[in-house]
Amino acid sequence: GVLCLPDSLNLHKDQQRSNKPGEVQMFSQSELRTIEQSLLATRVGSIAELSDLVSRAMHHLQPLNAKQHGNGTPMHQKQGSFYWEPEALYTLCYFMHCPQMEWENPNVEPSKVTLQTERPFIVLPPLMEWIRVAVAHAGHRPSLSVGRGKKRQAARLLLPGVDCEPRQLKIDDCFCASRKLDAVATEAKFKQDLGFRMLNCGRTDLVKQAISLLGPDGINSMSEQGMTPLMYACVRGDEAMVQMLLDAGADLNAEVVSTAHKYPSVHPETRHWTALTFAVLHGHIPVVQLLLDAGAKVEGSLEHGEENYSETPLQLAAAAGNFELVSLLLERGADPMIGTMYRNGISMTPQGDMNSFSQAAAHGHRPEKEKGDILPLEEILAEGTDLPASAAAPLCASRNSKAKLKALKEAMYHSAEHGYVDVTIDIRSVGVPWTLHTWLESLRTSFQQHRRPLIQCLLKEFKSIQEEEYTEELITQGLPLMFEILKASKNEVISQQLSVIFTHCYGPYPIPKLVEIKRKQTSRLDPHFLNNKEMSDVTFLVEGRPFYAHRVLLFTASPRFKALLSSKPSSDSTCIEINYVKYPIFQLVMQYLYYGGAESLLIKNNEIMELLSAAKFFQLEALQRHCEIICAKSINTENCVDIYNHAKFLGVTELSSYCEGYFLKNMMVLIENEAFKQLLYDKNGETSGQNVLQDLQRTLATRIQSIHLSSSKGSIV
Repeated sequence: GVLCLPDSLNLHKDQQRSNKPGEVQMFSQSELRTIEQSLLATRVGSIAELSDLVSRAMHHLQPLNAKQHGNGTPMHQKQGSFYWEPEALYTLCYFMHCPQMEWENPNVEPSKVTLQTERPFIVLPPLMEWIRVAVAHAGHRPSLSVGRGKKRQAARLLLPGVDCEPRQLKIDDCFCASRKLDAVATEAKFKQDLGFRMLNCGRTDLVKQAISLLGPDGINSMSEQGMTPLMYACVRGDEAMVQMLLDAGADLNAEVVSTAHKYPSVHPETRHWTALTFAVLHGHIPVVQLLLDAGAKVEGSLEHGEENYSETPLQLAAAAGNFELVSLLLERGADPMIGTMYRNGISMTPQGDMNSFSQAAAHGHRPEKEKGDILPLEEILAEGTDLPASAAAPLCASRNSKAKLKALKEAMYHSAEHGYVDVTIDIRSVGVPWTLHTWLESLRTSFQQHRRPLIQCLLKEFKSIQEEEYTEELITQGLPLMFEILKASKNEVISQQLSVIFTHCYGPYPIPKLVEIKRKQTSRLDPHFLNNKEMSDVTFLVEGRPFYAHRVLLFTASPRFKALLSSKPSSDSTCIEINYVKYPIFQLVMQYLYYGGAESLLIKNNEIMELLSAAKFFQLEALQRHCEIICAKSINTENCVDIYNHAKFLGVTELSSYCEGYFLKNMMVLIENEAFKQLLYDKNGETSGQNVLQDLQRTLATRIQSIHLSSSKGSIV
């Protein structure tokens, strides 16, 4: 179903009655639709955005609440509207950013994750539910305000297993008094907090007084979040304050600390960030220009040759799709090849570390020079690697080439993984080879989005994937997806392309042959006794005609004959009637038994299917296999469907598998055959127990496994 607001919170119902027709109503309805969509969100970008959404939603929801509380719940008749305290908004913002895993110790590098404390919920509730539950709690309290306690009560209901004090998310975090501090330390702490507040208010005339309150480190003092005044100014984008702090001697390249002893409120994601990183993150281009002109390190805190655990400014700009910032950082010598390692150590990407191109591709961004002018990726790479002579030692040409290819492969992987097929195709267009995983993810997304031209483009590209890429994923993920596309799509071009892929995957090797069963006869009589009345002791009645035989031979020939003879004692002179078998076919069966093999049989083409049925009925395995081999040798595009249907009806698995191999090997021709298409798509076949597409998928999976994935590659099973 479609996610929508409940009727009790429908923002349109009441408005349609009260509003007058015209432009005002149209604008109001449009605004309400926007609010309704926002109320279905499970995440918000910032506290400011959340505050705006809550205030606008409460403006429209409170009149509805007052009119629609006829559900039996006692309500206090209050005058006025509910007021949301700032602490409630910060608490709600924390819970809406609630991670799916508990960090065991986020201040250790790299951080450790305890998987045992994974929370029991999977999907976070929408904003609508948070507001509804919080207002319901507030409605039963004397106060008209929605506070932190009410939001925590809502969290207990909406997030099972969560009952914790929310972490402060404010930049100007409040001072937390501690009994462990003595009087001098407490006074110093109060002064430092006051100094940070004076600087964060944006008053440049208070800089000198604020610095005197910050403590022995002065302008480079750090708050409990491990951030300096310059970092806070960069977060706000206050260019004048940044310039004042720089003039006062602020350290351009100071880093957010990673230790938790002295700075307990450090956010794990901001460790090792510099002022430039914060300015880039918030998109303040003038501040970034100012910091770079003042000599800030373009790579942030990264030192040459060290492992990088924090995002570089260029990576953040690329992830945000801010082309102006990307260009500025590249001009100043930022390296797009630098990757970032994951801190938790358990979610490394298959292609390696996340570089700037991976960040951009993972967020679906394509850098633009001007409006509508796409900048090719190879040109970006050239900009990022052709450094000026004054820059650090440039990479050699060969390493540049390999690094470029690796960067593009990683970007291609992440764009496909996040469902940005157009970006993936763009990267492919510059010559980056496909990997099987990237191709499959792109095909899956295109199929889910019903983008037929992209599906055709991707299917055409399959042959460019190296056979070394064929892994277990092709069997477990690729084949089910492609057969699902074949089943769902009636497009002839797509069907033809899939046929080419299936034939290509089946390989040039011949279809595995059926082998004769060498079974030693337990007894044998002279052919002279065949259908001889004088010497026989049992008579069969076939199509109204008698056929004379001998118990001693038939009793050990097969379990079926033994059961037939056991039902008729030797003293009984009546005939054993054989139904559903023609007389010439029964005669061939007896000839096979009396001669002790199939060498003397003269089988006509129109008799082979009936003889196969008789051999199956009488449980003569060697004769059955002999008939299967004859069918396999005579199979062609005209009779293959009939042979397959007959084999499936009889339950002859070896012949059925051989036919499926023939279908896959010749599918490019057969896909144009009406009988074959009816076999694939006819729903009546499924009701009779046939599922041809699943059988073909299973046969092709076995073939790929034997050729590409087995210990002895190339062997045919």
